[in-house]
Amino acid sequence: MLAKCFGEFMGTLILILLGDGVVAGVLLKRSKAEGAGWMVITSGWAFAVMAGVFVANACGSSDAHLNPAVTLGFAVSTGDFAKFVPYIIAQLAGAFVGAALVWLHFLPHWKETPDQGLKLAVFCTGPAIRNFTANLISEIIGTFVLVFVVGAIFSKAVAASGPVAGLGPYLVASLVWGIGLSLGGSTGYAINPARDFGPRLAHAALPIAGKGGSDWGYAIIPVIGPLLGGGLAGVLLRAFVK
Repeated sequence: MLAKCFGEFMGTLILILLGDGVVAGVLLKRSKAEGAGWMVITSGWAFAVMAGVFVANACGSSDAHLNPAVTLGFAVSTGDFAKFVPYIIAQLAGAFVGAALVWLHFLPHWKETPDQGLKLAVFCTGPAIRNFTANLISEIIGTFVLVFVVGAIFSKAVAASGPVAGLGPYLVASLVWGIGLSLGGSTGYAINPARDFGPRLAHAALPIAGKGGSDWGYAIIPVIGPLLGGGLAGVLLRAFVK
């Protein structure tokens, strides 16, 4: 289990380093990528997922969940919760360290960026229109799609029709890209409690030049929504996907 947790830690670290890194490049002042836009952010996150999966596999986790909602979804679908708590701890720790490395990488740019909201957006998500119910529903739907489609990709029925195992990381990355493009505009598609909570905690803890608050009033939504969506997907995977 220790090796698997180390894989989850390292994979999530890389996920956040590259994922939050692309957001920092697009949002922070005097970055060469400043203003590159949503397509660059969603693409960067897709590549971040792909890289994180490969690193998690190489470092000991054949599961490469990188996401408590995915861990919960597959625990529900299989009935085996043995990995749930250890994986979540590893994922949260990896997300925190990855976010800290983003802060370090872009160190001179925080002072150059006066907008506190942009600095926070590098680390965690926020809604386009703040509405608790609508934001929660968005996160539930987005994460349901993530976990259910990942389960379908690796199902026996799909595996029997082609070489899915080798293409798995690329297919999951494409799925995350698609979710970002299609469903991400409402809340910034956290779809991963570790991805949001770990970096939000890093934002609160790090000495980021000119930062504001960490918006803890919203923080429950990108945690509860993805867990509900992942759990629901797990129920349907258990019932219908073989």
